[in-house]
Amino acid sequence: MELALFDFDHTITACDTYSRFLRRVATPEQRAQAWWRVGPWLLAYRLKLISAERIRRRVTAQVFTGRHAGEIAQMAADYARDHLPGMVRPEMLEQIQWHKAQGHTVAVVSASIDLYLQAWCDGLGLRVICNRLEVQDNRLTGRFADGDCGPRKVEHIRRLFDLKAFGRIHAYGDSREDKPMLALAHERWYRGRQIS
Repeated sequence: MELALFDFDHTITACDTYSRFLRRVATPEQRAQAWWRVGPWLLAYRLKLISAERIRRRVTAQVFTGRHAGEIAQMAADYARDHLPGMVRPEMLEQIQWHKAQGHTVAVVSASIDLYLQAWCDGLGLRVICNRLEVQDNRLTGRFADGDCGPRKVEHIRRLFDLKAFGRIHAYGDSREDKPMLALAHERWYRGRQIS
């Protein structure tokens, strides 16, 4: 048995799907407030002063706190159907299909959210490890249900899979958060290049 682990944003896709989804579902008021509430955090992130985890937590709280869970779920379903396919790199879709044709177990391991990612993965018969938004009384809290899995990808992988059961592990990623996942693998691909 072999296992293939794929990061999603900037690995399977050519862009950051989560930030695009946030912009799509943000209310006009949230968009108007974004510059002064989120702008300085984005600048700090680009200057590598804060982590991806911190900026994700900030923007997730900004956009989702108090929003109706059903409304956001419908927007996510539309996004998965109408927008995600155009963001996927054809060569990565071919790589996923190759692994599946070999009988490998394939999983997407991402800091993106389940509301759109689960539907996309289900359509391809892939396992998924990702962030899940917390819901209380049909309202989103603005937090991740199990904490941000981005920096804890390996922990989630080990919880879902018995890695000793796989004779070979393949991993594909593009960011610092993916490096621990890549370290699990026999074959590692980082930003489209195989590394040792």
